[in-house]
Amino acid sequence: MSSVVIYCRSGFENDAAAEINHHAALQGVGGYVKAKPNTGFVTFECFSPSDAQELIKKVDFKSLVFARQWFAGVLLSNMSIEDRVSEVKAVVGDFPLCGDLRVETPDTNEGKELSKFCKKFSTPLAKSLEKLNKLTRDHKPSKPVLHVLFLANDTAYVGYSLSNNNSPFFMGIPRLRMPADAPSRSTLKLDEAFNVFVPKDEVEKRVQPGMRAVDLGACPGGWTYQLVRRGMFVSAIDNGPMNEALMESGQVKHFTEDGFKYLPEKRNINWLVCDMVEKPLKVTNLMLDWIVNAFAKELIFNLKLPMKKRFDSVYECLALIHEELAKYEVDYELQAKHLYHDREEVTVHIKVNRVPEKLYS
Repeated sequence: MSSVVIYCRSGFENDAAAEINHHAALQGVGGYVKAKPNTGFVTFECFSPSDAQELIKKVDFKSLVFARQWFAGVLLSNMSIEDRVSEVKAVVGDFPLCGDLRVETPDTNEGKELSKFCKKFSTPLAKSLEKLNKLTRDHKPSKPVLHVLFLANDTAYVGYSLSNNNSPFFMGIPRLRMPADAPSRSTLKLDEAFNVFVPKDEVEKRVQPGMRAVDLGACPGGWTYQLVRRGMFVSAIDNGPMNEALMESGQVKHFTEDGFKYLPEKRNINWLVCDMVEKPLKVTNLMLDWIVNAFAKELIFNLKLPMKKRFDSVYECLALIHEELAKYEVDYELQAKHLYHDREEVTVHIKVNRVPEKLYS
């Protein structure tokens, strides 16, 4: 297998391509990108066939911003419509035993037309792969995931990803429902962020009722809604009006202030969230101020992307965060993702483990 197949949002192929080029170069892996606009995926074609497997092992999937999912695979084209199962079986001989099968499509209109076929195709393919001893009968989350990404009825990439270095979601997309009483659709962005950035086995400890949160740029309350439904007490910072139902919950205090000027009275904030429409570097510097002053333990914020050079803009902000927090000796964990419910923005999560007391005492 010489291809690394990467799923992304349609229209962001160039950004996903620039990103995998960047990481392949860091690993010293030679190859080239194949990307077409609005296809919802890109591939990195390695010069050495074994390098695709090495890339999906050595590059931390969490470090990829524009990738929804990835796997090492091979392209099957002009498959026999009468027996596509046999064609898939013919290329999985050197695959490890996989614990899950995902027959997927790119997230495009063309892909949606194939989705019904993919569901029907999954069952006979799974049974055949089980007999071949390439797929366990029961789902085994610790084993690799076998992917079949259909581009057309007779064309698909077939490969596998590693369960400890991929997205756990089908097509890399968490399936969320829009709450009927939420103030705005932006609420799904924060809901997805919690699902993606906080591991399930840590949610109970890190996202608790009774925690204190601050929402900068809160109006009308889409993100505040997600904090309230998780039982938190929220300081909503915005000069605009807040949703009345949220205010009646008794969990929200509304401060009519500029989010860039507000400062908390105490260093007891568990979560800071921010979805303000502003230049990404300005938001980044604001978040850095909150971190080095030990105002919040965890942060989720959006960086609004420019029309051009989106990859460059995001990586400039992330580099600044890494440089500044290293300079101030802050211990932290960072993830950034172009989430499914994001549009022209990227969502960043930072967990602050330790801030030297000398910075704020």
